[in-house]
Amino acid sequence: MENPSDPHNDASLFEPNPEKPSVAARLFAMRSIPGIRLLEEMLNAFSASERAWLYGCSIVMGVSAFVLLGVLNANVTTTIPSAGGSLTEGVVGTPRFINPLLAQSDPDRDLTKLVYSGLMRATPNNHFIKDLAADVSISEDGTTYTFILRDDAMFHDGTLVSADDVVFTIMMAQNPDVKSPRRADWEGVAAETVDVKTVRITLPHPYAPFFENATLGILPKHLWQNVPISDFPFNQLNTSPVGSGPYKMRKVQNDSTGTPERYTLTAFSDFTLGKPLLGTIIFDFYPNEDDLLTAFSHGTIESMAGVAPDNMQRIGENVHVVRTPLPRIFGVFFNQTKSPALMDGSVRKALSIALDRESIISDNLLGYGIAVNEPVLPDSLSGTTTAPIIPSVDEANAILESAGWKKGDGGIRAKKGQRLTFSITTADTPELAGTADAVARTWRALGSEVTVRVFSTSDLTNTVIRPRDYQALLFGEVIGRSRDLFAFWHSSQRNDPGLNLALYASVKA
Repeated sequence: MENPSDPHNDASLFEPNPEKPSVAARLFAMRSIPGIRLLEEMLNAFSASERAWLYGCSIVMGVSAFVLLGVLNANVTTTIPSAGGSLTEGVVGTPRFINPLLAQSDPDRDLTKLVYSGLMRATPNNHFIKDLAADVSISEDGTTYTFILRDDAMFHDGTLVSADDVVFTIMMAQNPDVKSPRRADWEGVAAETVDVKTVRITLPHPYAPFFENATLGILPKHLWQNVPISDFPFNQLNTSPVGSGPYKMRKVQNDSTGTPERYTLTAFSDFTLGKPLLGTIIFDFYPNEDDLLTAFSHGTIESMAGVAPDNMQRIGENVHVVRTPLPRIFGVFFNQTKSPALMDGSVRKALSIALDRESIISDNLLGYGIAVNEPVLPDSLSGTTTAPIIPSVDEANAILESAGWKKGDGGIRAKKGQRLTFSITTADTPELAGTADAVARTWRALGSEVTVRVFSTSDLTNTVIRPRDYQALLFGEVIGRSRDLFAFWHSSQRNDPGLNLALYASVKA
């Protein structure tokens, strides 16, 4: 039974109150804002053209304010990279030795730098920072380096890096049976373990650029120590490497013949210098540059390096291209022990003067090069200047004539029964092969009998350069960051693994 006095039973609480407007009515009710009516009256008093000017000025002011806010935001904020993401890079060739002691080709070197760490690491501004090393001290005489390894330095398989790993790597680099391209860097160097985290390296004499050598990637001894030297180049660890560098191998994709087509690397969380921001790097390998450029144009890969000059026009317009001079020099190195004709200084002088270096760069490199007139890079040695060589075929012919080299049958010059004949040997890259042909044509015009021999890069290194089996070699030398020329021109470096490709020796020098 309802209680008439119960307020909850009052029906008036649930019925509209005609004296009190609803919420919706109050929300949408017409209101008058002071000053707006005055503005409306002023606007109505404007002519059509005046109103158009007013609207235009208002739009300009609005856009200007937006731009100013953008500039202010750019000045007071800093863009920082975020972690993650991936990059797919295309490379010509197939990696064979992802190994700091054996790496020779571009794919080898690219992957080795990412997978392995050294005691020191080079920075983009040509400085060196400690990598696996936590501390380094140098003796007063500059011959002894003591490295203390980081306690947290770790290989990709979870094994801690020790002094034994460093000593083992250096000993393998020095072993002539390993045939390491880095052997020259470690000749005469003694390495010893002080304790599990300390290694002492003693040089035969002070060597200022030694930190460059100390960037050599360190091998894990526990994985390599039982590999026979004869099997060193053929071990699976050369293509499925375990290092301590910023990236570790995650996946290898091979074709039907077992040749690697793709390597997928992932950032190593325990890298000594911190986990890299870029999460994944993918390398796709192509047999030639045509396939590489096709993949780039189709978007299969995002980046590539070392494109031949004559292929630059095939790259689209909306592509970021980086051009930088490299610390390397290309030239023709004469091996006088293999050619009696090249032993004559007048012949070498004539051959040099006849070459138009600028034309070779323009025709074969499309301008991507700098002409040099001496066997060192420009500004490598401070305070040195060399007068440019003015090419002259007429002067070259005059030098040969005055030296007794007379033209005979077929226009070939000879002196005392010795014909002016020799061969030029080079690698099978388009730039080097084309340059060798251009050089040979110029020298043939002088009355020389010149043949061109072309080898693959690996065959050239192993069967020609190392045994010094060439008369004239067209090849390049990577000088490096330190610009140290000892390995390239000192007489002690005439034989392998030295890089004195001209076999230069001079008591006076």
